[in-house]
Amino acid sequence: MKLEMQSSQMSGSKPPASTQALLDIAEIKESTIVMKDGSLRAIIVVSSTNFSLKSGEEQNALISSYQSFLNSLSFSIQIVMQSRKLDIHSYLDKLRAVMAEQTNDLLRMQTEEYIEYISKLIEFASIMNKTFYVIVPYTSGAALVREGFLSKLGKIFNPVNKISAKETEFERSRELLYQRVNQINGNLNGMGLKSIVLATEELIELLYNSYNPSAGSQIKISHLEDLDIAEASQ
Repeated sequence: MKLEMQSSQMSGSKPPASTQALLDIAEIKESTIVMKDGSLRAIIVVSSTNFSLKSGEEQNALISSYQSFLNSLSFSIQIVMQSRKLDIHSYLDKLRAVMAEQTNDLLRMQTEEYIEYISKLIEFASIMNKTFYVIVPYTSGAALVREGFLSKLGKIFNPVNKISAKETEFERSRELLYQRVNQINGNLNGMGLKSIVLATEELIELLYNSYNPSAGSQIKISHLEDLDIAEASQ
């Protein structure tokens, strides 16, 4: 036992770094992700559309709108689809509550049969929930410029100025980032898609669920509850 402890000490083994330490994210504030290099990210969650159910003319119009959207961008974006197994137990609980208050015997029986059908469906079929995100970046020139010795020295002796300059730069960069976000939202709305910019708490929940898929669940958009952002598929 003693030899094992000595061997461990001699090898200089260190405790494994946490996942947070390995991420490029410095902080999340004001509905914005701040990266360690000073660049910013905003995330838009976007509704889906059933392309196969549209007519040929509608499909061509949608493709043309999407091409125009991509050609209008002067910056890069990232489109991400997240697929998770659909959890509809809360939906079934609501149906049971409705059934319990139902006074019509026929409607109560139909509701009960529907609940039984959905329960068997999710038991034997893997129903996935797909959510689409657009990640919008912004990198200011100040984030890439190395500070000189005198500039660093001044900030060491006057940390208040350093904090103030950092906040001013963040606000300026965030304003330019959200100009891009507004442009993308306008283009998405023009294609008949609904979109919402994730707030700070929603960003934290999304990132946590992404790195902890076993414990994750669909994000809850509190400020617009009636937005249908998910596409379910079997």
